[in-house]
Amino acid sequence: MSVLVYTENWEGKFKKLTFELLSYASEVAKMINTSVTALSIGNVEEHELNKLGDYGAGKIIYIDNELLRTLDSQVYSGLISDIALKENATVIVISNNNTGKAIAPRLSVRLKAGVGSGVTRLPLKTDPFTVYKKTYSGNAFAHVVIKSDIKILTLAQNSFELLKTPNNASIEKRDITVDDSMVKTNVRDIKKQAGKLLLTDAEIVVSGGRGMKSPDNWPPLVELAEALGGATACSRPVSDEGWRPHEEHTGQTGKIIAPNLYIAVGISGATQHLAGVSGSKYIVGINNDKDAPIFEAAQYGIVGDAMKILPKLVEAVKNRK
Repeated sequence: MSVLVYTENWEGKFKKLTFELLSYASEVAKMINTSVTALSIGNVEEHELNKLGDYGAGKIIYIDNELLRTLDSQVYSGLISDIALKENATVIVISNNNTGKAIAPRLSVRLKAGVGSGVTRLPLKTDPFTVYKKTYSGNAFAHVVIKSDIKILTLAQNSFELLKTPNNASIEKRDITVDDSMVKTNVRDIKKQAGKLLLTDAEIVVSGGRGMKSPDNWPPLVELAEALGGATACSRPVSDEGWRPHEEHTGQTGKIIAPNLYIAVGISGATQHLAGVSGSKYIVGINNDKDAPIFEAAQYGIVGDAMKILPKLVEAVKNRK
């Protein structure tokens, strides 16, 4: 019996998200009195694999094959389910990102396993196995009982603290044969965003809405983000108007993010927008309307003119540094 964690890598490197999954899985393993097995697929160096042991993995299964260098959800789910069965995994932990959302349903069908999607805390109890998750765009929560023999949990990003529990993890490389006729995904071109922090990786995000009034008013917002070492974002109306690029759009129809700090400037706080940022640890709202819905979701709020507030915030951050 074990807890299996699929540890996604990005160009051979693991991110904080991976270590968060392992920290979570390690605590789940303690609850059911078992160990953690980490599964890595793709070209990853041994020194990078060893990092998985620093966050609770007792065993690391490493699989590299040229046909697996690109994610194909059908092939990956088949591979992960085979490993889960061989390792007698009763719980499988995956990130609740785009990869996890593509793989988890396929795994569920293959393994006849119940899924707890977007969990944000450790299971409330193991008999029956009950997980906690937010619902209704973060406005409510649910306790979900999973009755299947195998449970699949997708962990919401930035919802669990990193816990270093170093293990002398063993690395086991497994050679597998992949049927190339099963691989349907073909990447023809890759365009990388350079010189800019990715929204999904940012710990701090400064976002603007229509309350910024004009694209010409964006420089102090960008300056604040840079001073904080964060990324910039925007609401949908802003991207639709062409004030900011679409890749900065956060919300239900844009990017779903969960930074440590989300500063919403001139954003009213519509339900659709909050659905994409409700996973943030702290939300700061800046709006000249004291009744704006953003203040109901925010831990901290500033009522006033953003054009007067932003320069003062930038100055305060720089002085603090």
